[in-house]
Parts: sequence; structure tokens; C-alpha cells
Amino acid sequence: MSDKDLQDQSTTLADSIHEGSLSAARQVMQAMHPAEIADALESLPAQRRQILWELVDTEVEGEVLMEVHDEVRGDLVEQMDLEEIRQATKRLDLDDQADFVQSLPEKLTADLLSGMGRQDRDRLEQVLSYPEDSAGGLMNVDIITVRDDVTLDVVLRYLRRRGDMPKHTNRLWVVDLHGHYRGGLSIRKLLTASGATLVSEVAVNDIEPLHVLTPDKDVSRAFEDYDLVSAPVVDDNNRVIGRVTIDDVVDLIREEAEQSVMSMAGLSQEDDTFSPVLRSARRRAIWLGVNLITALLAAWVIAQFETTLDRVITLAVLMTVVPSMGGIAGSQTLTLVIRGQALGQINRRNTRALLTRELSVGLINGLAWALVVSAFTYFWFGSMQIGIILGVALLINLLFAAIAGLFIPILMRRFSIDPALAGGVVLTTITDVVGLVAFLGLATWFL
Repeated sequence: MSDKDLQDQSTTLADSIHEGSLSAARQVMQAMHPAEIADALESLPAQRRQILWELVDTEVEGEVLMEVHDEVRGDLVEQMDLEEIRQATKRLDLDDQADFVQSLPEKLTADLLSGMGRQDRDRLEQVLSYPEDSAGGLMNVDIITVRDDVTLDVVLRYLRRRGDMPKHTNRLWVVDLHGHYRGGLSIRKLLTASGATLVSEVAVNDIEPLHVLTPDKDVSRAFEDYDLVSAPVVDDNNRVIGRVTIDDVVDLIREEAEQSVMSMAGLSQEDDTFSPVLRSARRRAIWLGVNLITALLAAWVIAQFETTLDRVITLAVLMTVVPSMGGIAGSQTLTLVIRGQALGQINRRNTRALLTRELSVGLINGLAWALVVSAFTYFWFGSMQIGIILGVALLINLLFAAIAGLFIPILMRRFSIDPALAGGVVLTTITDVVGLVAFLGLATWFL
């Protein structure tokens, strides 16, 4: 469905609720996918959202809950009793159940697990025993494995008796007598090869299994690099214990993209567009406070050159140019480096080459724009001296911006700080201070 169609559906639902026509809203939802219902829920203020949630069919409640952001899910779950939550999670795949349970309060999680059958609880606890941001946390233990010493006819008879296969099953995973990973058997090969053929003769070992503790970013990178639909997960003994499928990886990539965008504004990817005012104000206040500190630091730097500004009022008009240009140039380098880190393209061996490249870019742009601002200042204020000072300060700040944009994310990663979250604040502080000191310092010296 196109974005326009989805927007039209959300508008229709909102209008129906506003007009009190709940039967019309329920009828519209019957034709909607759970993901579309989730989008509609997130587009409504809290009061109307609750009304719409009460109209959602119990058969798809669990799927809808898995599609909304964590904060919205938490608000909806607060309005549900334990039995409603059990019914909603019962219809979810095991990996989705694990994600859902991990987002619940600890007591509610314990109550939910205690009400499950022993087999389901054991399987779920197995997934929950691994970190959420690992292959083990992403995997589904609902998996089909076949021995490498049986024929394809035996495999086909087993599948017919089973009667169904898990979603996104493009391969059966081949193991030896002890469950150790030996490769994959594609469904295409299973259906086209001779039934008398041994599994070991047609199985291929072209997919490196994911260790259960592999970080989720490495998992998504493997799916991207090798165009995977599913991948086996193995333990320390190379025994197959589950698989990761493409639907979970797509969700992971989307969450990482949202986190990158939201982090640059100091927000979390779970932030609800219509979250309560006080909750949003409290979150944003932290970064507003950090920004105030950096602004006061820049103001303090300006105050040190008060005498110079009093004598040459033109400097006050022009002094914002240098920090602004440095901030933009530094953000370009910062974004490039953060992206390179996410893709695993930056390491110790290529840092020097990248620094040389960014300094060269900064030097070229610095010289070019220094000439432009110098000429502009001369024609505007008739002062070649101030124009030269402005140009030199701009060149200095662009070079510092390149250095800061490169090393800030590298150092933050070393101290386990998310550069997408805090890098922009630190970079702005550096380019503001360096830009002001360079411009006003040179002006004080020469004027």
C-alpha cells in the first residue's frame, strides 16, 4: 500500500472515531494489515488511540503490538489485563514473543511465563537467556534440521508428516548425528534432485553460521552482504540451536536507521509522537541543558574579546560566520565517519588516510570560501584587513572541523558512547569555540 493510501486510511479512522462512528472504524480496520493498524494507532493522540485499540480484533492484537514502538506498546499494555496479554502473545512467533516479553515490566514477565506450558516456557527462556542485541536474542528456535546421512525421500516423508514449515523457510539446515552444523539444503534442490540422493551429496556449506553471541549489527551486515533469507545460529560447540530470518533483520535495520536520525536530536527511537507533555519535556530538557552549557561557553569566549568588539563593531556583525561554516563542515565529516563505523569501514590502518583526505577537503573548501568571504567583506564594509582576518579564521576552523569530525566518533566509540547521540553536541562546541577564538583572536592581534 502506498503512503498516500495509508494516510487516507489513517485519516478515515481518525474521522470515524472523532464522529463517534465506531462501527465504521472497525469495518475499515478489518481490511488493514496489522502494520497498517499500528501506523494508524501511532498517528492518534492518546485518548483516541485507546478508543481505536479497543476496536482491534483480538486475533491480531499481538502482531499490532509488535509493530508499534516500545513506548506506544507500553502505554497500550498498561490498559490490558494479564489474560489479554497472554492471548495476544500466544499467536506470535517465538522470536517475537521474546521481543515482546523483554519490553514488559519484570513482574509482568514472570506472571506471563508462569502461565505458559512447560515446553513453550522452556523455549522462550532459552531465547531470553541471550542478550537482546545478539543473534541469540533475534533467533527463533522453531527450526527444521535434517541429518546428512539420510536420503531426500526420507526428508520429504518427514515434511509431509510434519504438515507445515516455519515462515521464511528457504533452506533446511543439515546436521550430523550430534547436531553439529554441516550446511544447508535448499528447498529447490530438495524438490528437483533424485529422491535416492543422500542429503550430504546436495547440501552446501556456503553460509557461515552465526554464533549465538554475534552482535545484531554483524547479523544485519551478514544478511546484507550475502543476500540471506535465513541463517543458522550455533552454540559454542557448533550445534544448531535456531535461526535468524529476514523479517527480524529488516526490523533491526529500520530501528537502527530511526535511532541514528533521532539520536542526532538527543531523542530515543522509541519516542512517541503523541507521548505525554511532561514526559517529552523531561527528556528534551536534558539536551537543552547540555546545549545551554555549550552556548554559555561560546558566550564566555566572546566576552574575553569585549574590548575588541567595542572598538570594531563590524566584527560583531561577522563573527557568527566562522562558527557556522565550521559546524556545517564538521557535521559532514562526522556523519561520514559514523556511517563508516556502522558499516565496519573504519579501522586503525585507514584512519591516517581518512584524516589526510578530510584535511585536504577542508583545505580546498577553506581556501575557496575564504576568498569568497574576504571579497564579500571588502565590498560590503570596505575593509580588506577584516576580510583577510575572516578568511584566515574560516580556513583554520574548517581544518579543525575536519579533525574533530573524524576523531570525535572514534574516541566516543572507544569509551562506549554513541557518537550519533553525543557527537553533534561536542562537535558544535569545538567549532564554535575554535571559530570565535580564531576570528576574534586574529582581529585583536592585527587590529
